[in-house]
Amino acid sequence: MGKFVVRNVPTGLKFDLKAANGEVIATSEVYKARAACRAGIRSVIKNVRTAGIEDQTAEEFERLKNPKFEVYRDHSGEYRFRLKATNGQTIATSEGYTTKAACLNGVESVRKNAAGAPILEAD
Repeated sequence: MGKFVVRNVPTGLKFDLKAANGEVIATSEVYKARAACRAGIRSVIKNVRTAGIEDQTAEEFERLKNPKFEVYRDHSGEYRFRLKATNGQTIATSEGYTTKAACLNGVESVRKNAAGAPILEAD
């Protein structure tokens, strides 16, 4: 089972969703308040259930309604995903992956690990 870890950063708070092996599979934006950070976590848990996958690396991809995972290539050519909530706000992002298959596995890992994941505070 995964877990959400809330941590302090110089400009506020962020959360990481970690898989059972401790690997970070998604991270959040910076929040100013702990309550907002926890609301972001609740939004991830809610939105992963119904989010489709919009593959923006495909030549002619279908634009999906939010919530959705957007799979794209960054400026260095790596595959990444971002999870967008119903309101279109990005609520979680991934690391870079060398293959699209690995990126899609990351999406499925977020789906699997977010549901029921406890929320912990980093030391």
